[in-house]
Amino acid sequence: MKSLTIKRVIKEYSVSICLVISVILMVIAILVYPGGSLLDQNSTGFDWSENFFSNLFEVKTINGSENTSRIWALVGIGFHSLGYGIFFINMSKKIATGHASTTLKLMGAFNILFTFLIATPLHDIMVTISSTLFLIGLFYITVFIVKTKLHLFKLACIICLLTFYYTLYLYGSGNWGLLAIMQKVSFISSMLLILGLEYFTKQGDFNQILPSGQKIKATDR
Repeated sequence: MKSLTIKRVIKEYSVSICLVISVILMVIAILVYPGGSLLDQNSTGFDWSENFFSNLFEVKTINGSENTSRIWALVGIGFHSLGYGIFFINMSKKIATGHASTTLKLMGAFNILFTFLIATPLHDIMVTISSTLFLIGLFYITVFIVKTKLHLFKLACIICLLTFYYTLYLYGSGNWGLLAIMQKVSFISSMLLILGLEYFTKQGDFNQILPSGQKIKATDR
């Protein structure tokens, strides 16, 4: 019985467990990062306004030191990608409307793989692929959220999408100084949104929405 309860808790809180572990490991990686950034190769430690998370995954730091943060960051991004993947799969069960449900399941499965691959030498292409998948998934969720009475989440989803789009724009335009800051803003805002959607929405919130956009009266179960 105790084992069953533990399994149930892990299943129910798998997203938050993964993201909390990810944050803890990434913070450790940041704290033990030797130093060096694109703007100052001789800097010491991790500068939130100059360093990127990708600096944590390199074998050697920009200043040539052995990167002691790498193992922590790799395991951290692994839990991060798993948490995001589980979130999209869970949302596919709440938004149980044909193509949307299937799309979210696929986004979840692919995100687990492609987000983790950001930590490899395939970083640049994986950033593009994983970001595109995340945006598609979040866009689908936003479309359905807008049709509900979850007004706070409507605003949160739109702000998160705009923040993510702007961050990608900075990445494409090569504005590295501002990008270093917006990367953290985008990371934190998307994580908070995912936790909110995971634990403060339910299938009943979306049951009133038909694929045609019409609404029916539904009761939560």
